[in-house]
Amino acid sequence: MRTSAPVTRVVLVLAKAPVAGRAKTRLIAATTPEGAANIAAAALLDTLDAARAVRDAHVVVALEGDPAEAERRDEITAALAGCLVVPQRGESLGDRITAAHADVADAFPGAVSVQIGMDTPQVDAGLLGDALDLVTTDADAALGPAFDGGWWALALADPRRAGLVADVPTSRDDTGARTLTALRAGLTPDRVLELPPLSDVDTPDDAVAVADLAPTGRFARAVADVLPLAGSSSAALRLPADGSSSAALRLPIPGGLPR
Repeated sequence: MRTSAPVTRVVLVLAKAPVAGRAKTRLIAATTPEGAANIAAAALLDTLDAARAVRDAHVVVALEGDPAEAERRDEITAALAGCLVVPQRGESLGDRITAAHADVADAFPGAVSVQIGMDTPQVDAGLLGDALDLVTTDADAALGPAFDGGWWALALADPRRAGLVADVPTSRDDTGARTLTALRAGLTPDRVLELPPLSDVDTPDDAVAVADLAPTGRFARAVADVLPLAGSSSAALRLPADGSSSAALRLPIPGGLPR
């Protein structure tokens, strides 16, 4: 009798169904509610592609909202097939992050995890796999800072330790630094590492900049369809200095956010 090997690596995607008027609302002024939701749908689809391509990993999607109401609903439904989809639970973002990690720990005891959202569609399987490798052997946690001061990824050797960041204030320019401090306070400090920083997508300028980093994906095509092709100088300031894509940024970096 054939038995399945236990799941030891999990990519957790915290996502929101891309429903017009509820998704990527900061983009609406530059397009339409449907256009903004279409960009969000493309970002989610590219993110799921990367997550499903990670070697020896299972994908868990903690989802807010109903994908049946979403833009590109048929594509999203197909992309979610084969993933474990759980509803988001909790009032604050910290509560929802903690609950999603608890769901991972319950479903796959002993597995390591890396959590991402749907705001970094330029991410690739190699970068996510590297994060999982780190917390399998070298680290208790690894945090990926975002250029806007937040963070884009949280890798954990024990997903239940996500509760350490539950009370960190979000949507601030020091959220990433505070999150790193909370992890180092609750774990062995030298075993809390950093992942490469990435730009995430909040504004139209962000969307144009990130689309340039992954020009062949659904996200770039959606941005080209509904947003002006030329970004502003503020978008350029959010990119890595050498203009490199996420594929070139796969090693932990020293320094970065303050200890």
